[in-house]
Amino acid sequence: MDDIILTGDDAPGISQVKRDLAKVHFRSPSGYWYVRMLTCFYSYGSKSKLSTESGDLLPNPSMYQRLVGRLIYLTNTRPDLTFAMSVVSQFMHAPRIAYLDAVYHILRYLKTSPGLGLFYSAGHQSGLSCFTDADYAGSQTDRRSTTGLSTFYGNHLISWKSKKQAVVSRSSAEAEYRAMAQGTCEILWLRSILNELGFTEKDSSQLFCDNKSAILLASDSVLHERSKHIEVDIHFIWEKIWYGIIVSSFIPSSDQTAEVFTKPVGPSLLQSSIVKLGLIDIFAPT
Repeated sequence: MDDIILTGDDAPGISQVKRDLAKVHFRSPSGYWYVRMLTCFYSYGSKSKLSTESGDLLPNPSMYQRLVGRLIYLTNTRPDLTFAMSVVSQFMHAPRIAYLDAVYHILRYLKTSPGLGLFYSAGHQSGLSCFTDADYAGSQTDRRSTTGLSTFYGNHLISWKSKKQAVVSRSSAEAEYRAMAQGTCEILWLRSILNELGFTEKDSSQLFCDNKSAILLASDSVLHERSKHIEVDIHFIWEKIWYGIIVSSFIPSSDQTAEVFTKPVGPSLLQSSIVKLGLIDIFAPT
């Protein structure tokens, strides 16, 4: 449904039609209908910043909650939706007009890419590698950072995550290091699963990060004044490096695959991330 124009010489009748429509579809106070035709666009706008005070509350929150709940299911096979859905799902308890607009933005993007999905080619490449990234103090509400993870087995993406960090970080290096700690946990979990399936990982798993300060923290077991408050994460990662379970390495931002899970990105960066993550559009011309 798109915009509707009601005309006629029966003012009370027109008012009644508006009231009847308002019972089943949300309408803004200015008369602008939010049930709109899905048009071609890309995922969650690169300049969008949502907070708990973004616009007026929706009169019918259940519609928003149902829509977001259905879209979250798609993130199981659509990594490109993961960050956007992690943002809009944070406002389920009190959704606002701006949040609904962001959800429609996601729907417009989906309309342009219904055949996009992960592609696993035949091959024998193995070995776990995890890319970690963090958007420092990106939350408009509480200034907590967002962790992004993408884990590959060989060249194939098998695990990904976008999650707000539990505590506030005091520097970008600290936020990146917390992301590295979460990436280490992901590697340990996947190594245990592979071991149970009979694919024991004998070599060290690669842990990639694009922050040199965080990499230096991982290679230095000595605690400094600036890093004492994250000593648990420091010792946790350093121990896994010491035992040869992981190897931490710096990677340029241009080769980073986890950035798309930490913040809104524009169409060009989104497209390059889709290629890096191994997504293929089955409807694309060959």
